Amino acid sequence: MAKGPKRPQPAGLPSREEILRFIEQSPAAVGKREIAKHFAVRGADKIALKALLKDMTDEGLVDMAPGRAFHKHGGLPRVTVLRVAAVEGDVVWAVPERWEGAGAPPRLRVMEKGRRSSLGVGDRILARTEERGKGHVAHPMKKLQAGGESIIGVLVSDTGPGGKPMTWLRPADKRARFDFAVADMGDAAIGDLVRAELSGRGPATKARVIDRIGDPFAPRALSMIAIARHEIPHIFGDETLAEAEKAAKLPLTPDGRDDLRELPIVAIDPRDARDHDDAVWAAPDDDPANKGGWRAIVAIADVSYYVRPDSALDREARRRGNSVYFPDRVVPMLPETLSAGVCSLKAGEDRAAMACHLTVDKHGKVTSWRFSRALVRLRANIAYEDAQAAYDAGQGADGWGEDVLPSLQNLWSCWILLAKARAARSPLDLDLPERQVMLDEAGSIAEIRVRERLDAHRLIEDYMIAANVAAAKALEAKKSPVMYRIHEPPSREKLVSLKDYLDTFDQNFALGQVITPAVFNRLIDGFSGDDRLPEIMQAILRSQTQAYYGPANAGHFGLALGSYAHFTSPIRRYADLIVHRALVDSYKLEVPGKPKGFPERTGLGEADRKGLSHIGEAISALERRAMEAERETVDRYVAAYLATKVGEIVAARITGVQPFGFFATVDGLGGDGLVPVSTLGSERFIYDEAARTLDSEHGRTSYGVGQRLDLRLMEANPVSGALRFELPDAPEGGFRNRPLRRDGVKKDKAGKHMVGKRGRPANVRHKGKRR
Repeated sequence: MAKGPKRPQPAGLPSREEILRFIEQSPAAVGKREIAKHFAVRGADKIALKALLKDMTDEGLVDMAPGRAFHKHGGLPRVTVLRVAAVEGDVVWAVPERWEGAGAPPRLRVMEKGRRSSLGVGDRILARTEERGKGHVAHPMKKLQAGGESIIGVLVSDTGPGGKPMTWLRPADKRARFDFAVADMGDAAIGDLVRAELSGRGPATKARVIDRIGDPFAPRALSMIAIARHEIPHIFGDETLAEAEKAAKLPLTPDGRDDLRELPIVAIDPRDARDHDDAVWAAPDDDPANKGGWRAIVAIADVSYYVRPDSALDREARRRGNSVYFPDRVVPMLPETLSAGVCSLKAGEDRAAMACHLTVDKHGKVTSWRFSRALVRLRANIAYEDAQAAYDAGQGADGWGEDVLPSLQNLWSCWILLAKARAARSPLDLDLPERQVMLDEAGSIAEIRVRERLDAHRLIEDYMIAANVAAAKALEAKKSPVMYRIHEPPSREKLVSLKDYLDTFDQNFALGQVITPAVFNRLIDGFSGDDRLPEIMQAILRSQTQAYYGPANAGHFGLALGSYAHFTSPIRRYADLIVHRALVDSYKLEVPGKPKGFPERTGLGEADRKGLSHIGEAISALERRAMEAERETVDRYVAAYLATKVGEIVAARITGVQPFGFFATVDGLGGDGLVPVSTLGSERFIYDEAARTLDSEHGRTSYGVGQRLDLRLMEANPVSGALRFELPDAPEGGFRNRPLRRDGVKKDKAGKHMVGKRGRPANVRHKGKRR
């Protein structure tokens, strides 16, 4: 807003400084009436006071909150609407529903009197705020009704009824069927990513922009859509950043640690890794009692030394739950000072580590383990591809020390034994491709490819699994609390669904047998070399339960393990940090020294011990959020990559069938797109639920999961990640249905509602049970 010259201060009015001091010190909301009363402003001077307050607002000295109450610019109103952001045990945290101050919105502890909280995440409250110490607390006044439905999308300009230019909100959710007319853009512009509130119903639904998020199509910014849509915290508060800077300066000495700096420990990671939290070493065991066996060390970043329980860093890490990895950025669980700095295991730098010392016998069985705090200095950070190439060629890379290649060869020799033991255990072996989006220096898509799977990947995976098992069993031996990684066996309902699907391949699947991962592996082996193998593995994956975190052990079905905990990635997973703290307590691994301004203990805090079950539920939900956000963002990049190929014929594979059409994915790229049933032909189609096929009424055509075919790409929407295909010979507009209006209502030329030819419900009928 443009600022004009300051008005002269009328006599009899308080100064700007006096008004600011009164607003800051008042325990209640302050409006113009309260200011006038306090300073005894009467008569015509009230008009001058109103003008003065407007000037102060324009000058950025004060802000006006809902209800026309004033508060210091960039601060919290005395009375405001808050939204519950987290519930941690009995502690409820809330954030302002609207925040226009600098930096991240403040986090307030909600103070409720004499009763267990009935508030849940997402609830809205009207509260009185109070500054306390370096933060704020909130005293609830009343619980409010849920606000209007909120939606994330991009503003686009297009025509409306009668060809009139209009602004539309294009939703970021690919399940949304149409755009929404925008009634109020606020200060946003066409092309902006915004949060909007919907009002009205059906065709009369309107969108009102309540928050401008930014330009999602700026270089390296497409992930902003997922960050906004899933409300992923991506800005650290000043208190957290300040504490991270102090933590990074904590002294690091060998006191209380195993000094492992002379061992040629190496880290093997993706070439594009942003942080390095694990490193490995192995050597033949010189103990005569373990002839042919090996000693190995899995060294993990000692994050618990820097992130103390119940600190600002700890609270923020728990709130985030995990790091989120996008093609264009990483949203870290910890500030970069730690995650990419002192906690990241980098070659040539002294680093604090939690070391898992393993003894492996000649059969690949881990026979013993111990844990220690250590000081390490890595010899090299190696990309998977370079490690594999060096081992295969028996030759190190330029710049490597003379002990790096022998270290790799030892790691491989020990791993060969671990791999044999893993094969004997027969964990679930689903080798599904992972898409990798490669960006150029300008942030544009250079390539989308399937990430290569090497023995080097399997090597690191097996060392990490061995350390995770050792951590769980070590804590069990001390009867310590454990944050287990749990994967339960498939439910009978999912197994029945899998059996029905396999019946369509004439493949028997007995429900009466004991279901183990080996049962699924034999099924996979039976389709070895078959084009349908990817579909079989996808069907098996769909039959599995979702893994989660919790303190009550139920084993890990997929890995065929009785006890399993995540220990190896504390930079990016809060669950691992909990496990590290439990090991510190159980095996008395506190290091000497009392850092000024930091909690002394690095073991489990009170919040950890009392709320382990709740923390497990929370971080499991946050993990699912991260996975969905990462998958959606890759889909958006795929759509952006394909947007230049609209109208072209692409090779595709059917991945799912529904009564309204089938979904297909582009070979080598991924990204599901719909082929509507209206474009399949003039015949009626029968949907066979068990076989997952759409069959034409007279048997001329059938579309089923796994089928490969050529399709014409008709639409690629980077906002939602949605694709739409048609058969190459489909007439424009499809065989049956008229185009949809923006509000989703089908009409014929006369303007009458219609849903299919001759008024039939659709050109599909069901075979078998309906869902």
